[in-house]
Amino acid sequence: MTDTPNGAQALIRTLVDSGVDVCFTNPGTSEMHFVAALDTVPEMRGILGLFEGVVTGAADGYARMAGKPAATLLHLGPGLGNGLANLHNARRGRTPIVNIVGDHATYHKQYDAPLESDIDSIAAGAPGWFRRSKSADEVAGDAADAVAAALSSPGGIATLVLPADTCWLPAPDGAAPPVAPTAPAPVATEAIERVAALLRSDARCGLFVGGRALTAEGTRAAARVAAASGATLVSETFPARQRRGAGIPGVDRLIYLAEFAQMQLAGIEHLILVDAVEPVSFFAYPDKPSTIAPDGCEIITLVDGRHDAQAALDALVDALGAADVAGLEPGRPARPSGPLDVGSFADAIAATLPDDAVVVDESNTSGLGLQAATAGCPPHDWLCLTGGSIGIGLPLATGAAVGAPGRKVLAVESDGSGMYTFQALWTMAHEALDVAVVIANNGRYSVLDMELDRVGAEAGGPKARAMFDLTGPDIDFVSLAQGLGVPGERVETADALADALDRAYATEGPYLIDAVLPPMAF
Repeated sequence: MTDTPNGAQALIRTLVDSGVDVCFTNPGTSEMHFVAALDTVPEMRGILGLFEGVVTGAADGYARMAGKPAATLLHLGPGLGNGLANLHNARRGRTPIVNIVGDHATYHKQYDAPLESDIDSIAAGAPGWFRRSKSADEVAGDAADAVAAALSSPGGIATLVLPADTCWLPAPDGAAPPVAPTAPAPVATEAIERVAALLRSDARCGLFVGGRALTAEGTRAAARVAAASGATLVSETFPARQRRGAGIPGVDRLIYLAEFAQMQLAGIEHLILVDAVEPVSFFAYPDKPSTIAPDGCEIITLVDGRHDAQAALDALVDALGAADVAGLEPGRPARPSGPLDVGSFADAIAATLPDDAVVVDESNTSGLGLQAATAGCPPHDWLCLTGGSIGIGLPLATGAAVGAPGRKVLAVESDGSGMYTFQALWTMAHEALDVAVVIANNGRYSVLDMELDRVGAEAGGPKARAMFDLTGPDIDFVSLAQGLGVPGERVETADALADALDRAYATEGPYLIDAVLPPMAF
């Protein structure tokens, strides 16, 4: 760094000093001084993504595994807009991310250049902390505030807009000191006592857990509370990160389909939320309720994202005198053989899953058997699509591999979702990331076949069903992967999938398996 740093150099040094040392980037001209400054702060790792949706999804996966934010570098309003879908998922998962969005120089904005846009309004699509730096002297302090905002409980997205001249002008004060984030607050003793009294009573109670309550320690404490009280224990449908496997108590997830979820919660009089929100149907359906809990059920928020979930669960354990509980016994299916279907697909994945793997699950309908099949596998982390905006699986796995070096990452991806952000494979290859990618290839948006019927649409004939058809031409995922530098193979039987997974885990760097499945029948 020169004797007098510019704004970009002061910004990056501040990020690094605040613990943010990875930046996923897709830059343009307005961000060139930030890019140039990377060479002056060697501790910052810059990782290129070929589409902004890859950049933002990778930042999400990184933070889920590393426990701290990554930065993104996005080009003006269109770049931020391209990244919004996966920022939506990150927001729903309360993932800490620091977005650096370049803008035109302050004096240039008046000319309405071709890439001028309303960045402030676009950023409202991923709400959170937002600021626009006004001068090079303010950039470092703004960056420190952004990191603190992203890390402050409950965690979230911080977006800093950086006019180009604030980067190239001198910043004589240099880096700003880190700003302490707001820590999780303790849960009031009165709230613990009230919930404990309900759990001791004869009332039917449910414990609905999510977020930071789904660590191994949180899951064990929740299982102890449920066992001591007889409460029904259920987790949110799509956790941001769940530790699970042999030795860890099992927790049933709330089923995606609202009518089946209602059966899980039937008869519950008091639903206690632990770092989770009240469960609702993902969509509205004619003549079906939007809420999942039974009529008259009291919803009690014991812990939200601002509070210490583990401390609250531990306090309930103490209040109930809850004994320890056994974790799941080790066990996995035998290696399958024969045709590939939803069951044998899940069995092949479970039979081969490495110890301490990170599983990124965007398998959608093809992964219906995965939870049961992998329950007794060696302990592993499971990352889900938190916000319902498909196309996160491959970027999420990319970031998870950066955030958890030395661990094998398995991305179980559906064919339709995978095509949204397939460019992530290039970043996997470029960074030599250990990611085994399995494409569940059934040639359809199968979930939409199901949804067409569930919403009671009156047509649903050939023209409608053709909108979900991914054949004609068939997508050649192996050739696409090879074109992006990732080796791969196509498999059509369960034993071939298991063998291919062994090869994928033995390969240094990424490997793709195109697993051909029959279309789902609804």
